[in-house]
Amino acid sequence: MTYVIGTACVDVMHKSCVAECPVDCIYEGARTMYINPGECVDCGACRIACEADAIYYETDLPEDQLAHLVDNAAFFDEVLPGRDEPLGAPGGAAGLGRVGADTPLVAALP
Repeated sequence: MTYVIGTACVDVMHKSCVAECPVDCIYEGARTMYINPGECVDCGACRIACEADAIYYETDLPEDQLAHLVDNAAFFDEVLPGRDEPLGAPGGAAGLGRVGADTPLVAALP
């Protein structure tokens, strides 16, 4: 199980969640943030800190946000535009820095 960042973060990215994450598993794309499901320890600190109310526990995702469950995982499992291989589990967002790419779902949002 994991937490998921939904549409409310797109083009907002307050990043208040990043400072609260004890395992540094919230990564920055071009337009939104993504939680690595393999690194998340399900503590919920990010959800409480999120200024945009964009973070949900995966079983609590509203119907209109369900696509983000698969999409957040795809950010790490699929090759993103401009990259040669999937991100996988880099072991921390701070060491990786801004990725600067998004999944097709997020890139297509208005």
